Amino acid sequence: QIQLVESGGGSVQTGGSLRLSCAASGRSFRSYALGWFRQAPGKEREFVANINLSGRNTNYADSVRGRFTISRDNADNTGYLQMNSLKPEDTAIYYCAAGLAPRVDGAQYDYWGQGTQVTVSS
Repeated sequence: QIQLVESGGGSVQTGGSLRLSCAASGRSFRSYALGWFRQAPGKEREFVANINLSGRNTNYADSVRGRFTISRDNADNTGYLQMNSLKPEDTAIYYCAAGLAPRVDGAQYDYWGQGTQVTVSS
């Protein structure tokens, strides 16, 4: 079992960058795939990106591909989401999640963080 804590959210202007972190407690971090999801006001939660156990395989939603980069440091028990060229439509609460495999469906993840707010102004 692990606990996840996101950080790094904030307010930026269009075109800006943010780097989200997902700090995991517990020694089994490297046993879990990681996913990033987001939820905007009035909208359903949506998949953003995922990464496998080793960090060699990644997957992105079409809306963020080429702008966002997911990564992980298993030695540091931390996952990351580098977000560049941010747009107002990226405004949402961003959540990291851990599961046995890198899935697009959030229901396949077992552990979730509390979320961090990202606001992009035009």
